[in-house]
Amino acid sequence: MSDSVYKVIEVIGTSATSWEEAAKTAVQKVARHLEDVRVAEVVELDLRLEDNKVMAYRAKMKVSFKYHDES
Repeated sequence: MSDSVYKVIEVIGTSATSWEEAAKTAVQKVARHLEDVRVAEVVELDLRLEDNKVMAYRAKMKVSFKYHDES
């Protein structure tokens, strides 16, 4: 196995229905734009409120993907 390098980015997914959907939305979007997405870690969950009502579920995530040389 060769040595590898991974980059970690932080993203926030949102959903009107659940934290699970918020996380899934974030991973799906990231995976469409990056290659070799490897790990997604939920680091924080919160809610967006309006008039004391939940308007959105938010999942802050660290997502890692494999770094490739451009050679």
